[in-house]
This record gives sequence, structure tokens and C-alpha cells, in this order.
Amino acid sequence: MDYAIGVILLLTFFALAWYCIKGFNLMIGFLVITVLWTVLPLFGTLFVSEEFLKANPVLMFEGGKGLVQILNRIYQAAPEGWGTTLVNVCWGAWFGRVLMDTGIASTLIRKTVELGGDKPAVTISLLNLVTALIFTSMTGAGPVIAIGVIVLPILMSLGVPKAIAMFSFMGAVASGIYLNPVNFAQYRAFFIKPSDMPDFTLGWYAAHWGYAALAIMLIVTTLLALFYLGRSKSRRQWAAQTRTPQAAQKDAPIYTLILPVIPVILNIAFNFSVIGGFVIAGFAALFLCGRMSGTFRENCQLVNKLYYEGVVDTAPLVGFLLTLPMFNAVAVYASPYFNVVIGGIMPTSELVVCAVFAALLFMGLFRGPMTLVGCGAATLGVLSNVAKFSVPFLYGVFAIPTITVNIGCCITQSWVAWGLAYTKVESRDFLKLSIPNAYATGILQYAAVYLLLAGLGSAWMIG
Repeated sequence: MDYAIGVILLLTFFALAWYCIKGFNLMIGFLVITVLWTVLPLFGTLFVSEEFLKANPVLMFEGGKGLVQILNRIYQAAPEGWGTTLVNVCWGAWFGRVLMDTGIASTLIRKTVELGGDKPAVTISLLNLVTALIFTSMTGAGPVIAIGVIVLPILMSLGVPKAIAMFSFMGAVASGIYLNPVNFAQYRAFFIKPSDMPDFTLGWYAAHWGYAALAIMLIVTTLLALFYLGRSKSRRQWAAQTRTPQAAQKDAPIYTLILPVIPVILNIAFNFSVIGGFVIAGFAALFLCGRMSGTFRENCQLVNKLYYEGVVDTAPLVGFLLTLPMFNAVAVYASPYFNVVIGGIMPTSELVVCAVFAALLFMGLFRGPMTLVGCGAATLGVLSNVAKFSVPFLYGVFAIPTITVNIGCCITQSWVAWGLAYTKVESRDFLKLSIPNAYATGILQYAAVYLLLAGLGSAWMIG
């Protein structure tokens, strides 16, 4: 009976993968799969052998009271435990809105273009670097679109074909996400609570692998963009005009251009509070750029407006993040059945894991079974429960398909879909450029994962 339930659970796993690939609502999908993975394992305890239950004490509960405790753990305690992650997401979205409203982000882009002049290769290289730095602190569809309506017309006005401009910009955005404290907190919560492993901070992660991951993607993306540009017949297609807010059209003071990376620097260098960094840099930007020159009431309304807009930007993500911890919790009860079916074929060697994931990078596309913002949470639940791997190692393994492939290359990503519509680039033309980049970047990043994060020892193991 345990094998039969394991097969049924595996079928629901593939059904979830299909659901994600089709682009349906992730919050509803994970809520439904959570209910199924609650009912099937607990119902199965009525029929499995006593030896199976003794080998998996997590499935043993004493009557109705024990059942209620399990359900409370899945549907109440698990979402509550993600409070820190949700708070970071909201404040990070507010900070992104501040950088847009003050004109700091757009000024950085314009100053970069002035340095590059009318040389497309130089301008692409500089813009990629600055875009990556900006998105070490900004996150969400709103900020990406706000920067995109500045960067993309500039590149195309210099004669860069629109598909190459799109590919280069989206790759640069994804590069910066590797050191973004909001994204780091969001993805880390898939594996542990911060209190369970306090040493796994953004500073530790950046020093041991994050810098390398960012540098690899930024360099490979830029080199491939220049290679594609050299093979293309470039021509001037757009005038460099943007539809940005009036505040963004004015240059921000030059000394404020360091503010986008201040929260990241404070967190990495001093383990300073992520939210504290956003608050300090955000209010400094508002004051130094003259946006807080009104009355107290007007200033309060401005801060409230920016916070509201930021939270709206992240609303779909918040809904997903409130159902995901339920799924993570229920995976513990499903894992014994998965272990019966596929435990013997799941890789237990870190080198094999890196090699297999590198070969299957395409499965990070379309919210597939390797990306954490799709069906990858299920894969993580299975992999982490049938073998023992360290948290930093697993983080690196799943971050690559989540960031390099899904965020930087996948047409189901909201801002990539926006970019395709904005530039009138065909999705197949974009994928022809981005998928080779995903493999070239991903293979090098997996090599770095194995060299830098493998063999960390039992202190870093889940649980």
C-alpha cells in the first residue's frame, strides 16, 4: 500500500509540473497540492504496515488530537513562520519605488550611457553592470519595467537589435538578483527558518558563492550579447525616448547614486538589518533628492503612496508565499512514500546532483520542476528527504534554475512577458538567445557550487 500511495503522490507531482508549465495560478496550485499531500499520506497510515510506520515516526499520530496538531502545523504554523520573509519583500518593494520616484535609478542609467557614448559594445557592457548593481536591491515587476523603459529604447536607438537588447537586459537583471537581500530571504525560507541556521546569512552566502554566481552570469551574458551583436546587422530602430515619470526625467544628485547598493553593503559587511538598510537608504534618497520638502502631512502621504505601490507590485508574490510554506510542511509527511518509490534512484552524491541539474537546466523554464517559484519546491522536498545535503549546497543547486533560467530567460516571468510585448520581440527569437546563455552560465555556476559549497559537513544539514 505504501508503494501505491507513493505512485499516486508522484503522479500528483507531475500534474503540478504540468499545471505550472501551463502558467496557471501558483497560489491555487500549491494550495490544492497541499491538501492532496495532506490527505493521501495520512489516509495511507490506515493501511500501511506497522514496520513502515515504525520506520517513519513522523506519520504516527494518536487519534483526533494528533491529527489536529499536524493540520495546525501545516496550515497555521508554517505560514506564520514566513512573516520575516514577507516583511522583507514589502520593504524591498517600497525601496524600489523610492529609487524610481526620486530619479536615482534613471539617473544611473543616463550617466552610464554618457560614458558609453555611441559605441554599442561599450554601452551594453556598462549598462549590464549598472543594471545588475541596481537589482541587488530593487526587485519586482514594477522596478524592472521602470528601468526597462529607459534601457531598452537607448540600446535600440544605438542600433542594437531588439531581441539582443531584451536578452542582455533581462540577463543583467537576473545577475543582480543573486545578491538581492529580499530574494535571498525569500529563497532561503524554502530550506530553513533563519533561527534554525543563523550563520547562513547573505554575507556568508555572498562570500562563499554569491559573488561568483553574479559575476559568472554578468560576464557570460555580456560576452554573448556582444557575440550576438557582432553577428547581427545592427540598425537604428528607435529614438531614445521613454515614458518615465516626470521625477525620473530629472537627474538626481550625483552623491545619491551610491544609495541603491547601501542596503546590500550594510547587510553583507556588517550583517545589518535588511529592513534597516532599506529604511536608511530610502529616507536618505527622499530627503537628498528633495522629495520631502512639503509639509509633514504631504511627506507622510508620499511615503504611504510609495509603500502602497510597492505592496501592490508584490501582491501576487505574497499570495504565493503564504501557500508555499504549507506545501513545504506537508512534504515532510509525503516524503516517506516518495522514498519508497524513487529513493533508490535519487542522486546522493553532490557531484552527480550538480551534473544532473546542469544537464536538465531546461526544466527550469515554464515554472518547471527545478525552479523554486514553480514546481521546484516539490523537487526540493523530495530530494532533501531522500538524501542528506547541506543547506548552502541545496540553495545553490536550486538558485541557478530559479534565477538564471526562470528569472533571466523564461517567457512566463512577468517582466520578460512585458518586455516581449514592449519591444515586439517574438518569444522564439528571445529563447534562441537566452537558452544558450542559461546553459553556458548554469554549467559554470554548477561547477562553482561543487567547488565552493560541496562537503560543508553535518553542521549545515537540514534538521
